[in-house]
Amino acid sequence: MLHRIERFLDAVPRDQGRVEPYGPLTLFVQNSSSIPLYGRPTLGATEVPTVADVEAVRARQRALGVPEALEWMHEICPGLLAVAEAADLSVQRVPLMVLDPARLPAASGPDEEQVRVLHPDSPDFAVGLGLFRAVATVGFSTGGTATGQEGPAARDAAYAPIPDAEAMRARVREGRAAYALAGEGPDGVLAGGAYQRAGDVAEIVGVATLPAARRRGLGAAVTAALARWALADGVGLVILSAGSEDIARIYGRLGFRQVGTSCIACPKPAGADADADTKE
Repeated sequence: MLHRIERFLDAVPRDQGRVEPYGPLTLFVQNSSSIPLYGRPTLGATEVPTVADVEAVRARQRALGVPEALEWMHEICPGLLAVAEAADLSVQRVPLMVLDPARLPAASGPDEEQVRVLHPDSPDFAVGLGLFRAVATVGFSTGGTATGQEGPAARDAAYAPIPDAEAMRARVREGRAAYALAGEGPDGVLAGGAYQRAGDVAEIVGVATLPAARRRGLGAAVTAALARWALADGVGLVILSAGSEDIARIYGRLGFRQVGTSCIACPKPAGADADADTKE
């Protein structure tokens, strides 16, 4: 199963950008104005990347003006963890989970009734995409599951038109992606999520809830709705990466189980080393 997931993780960014090889690493460069991609181990490579390989990818990302980022599955490329840390990157390790369809709860409750999957031919499709990204921007800027002050006003302030909405509409129409939103009434959209698909595998990504609307089950409702939508469309394997162990437990109640570890490497925050030295 892990190698099946690895092939998927290599295929998905190819669908959204071009490829630049750097030895045992591959850099994916996004098309047009879409969300920046990342570097990852080259599919099938047996050589462990070196610090020089990592630095070459990072230099290219800086030249492109995109975030310096590497992503990989630890079980497939375990040696990259030490290399990334030696390159002075901060590595986040989170649970990689797969869905047992038999354990996915049936749709029920008022929260799930608020979830809608965006239809590519809907006149408000582009607006829905903008709301999805705005909710994600606000939600991920305040990580975790705790409630907070940021609500609809913060979402509206973060909202911006999507330049590549037509390309995203085409991907949805062709079954390569789906987007879901939750929320209704005067507050509007409070949570959102998406999946990206290659072959018969789909990965649920970008699930976020405005901090002021957390602890209501909206993120779980969005995740479950996307999983059901994917299965109904013929997907054979649904995966996701949980942002933390707490979030993994929520996904566990939806029928997901951990099968591996996703690693995300990025530069350390400015001053992180100085703070660490001070604490010592």
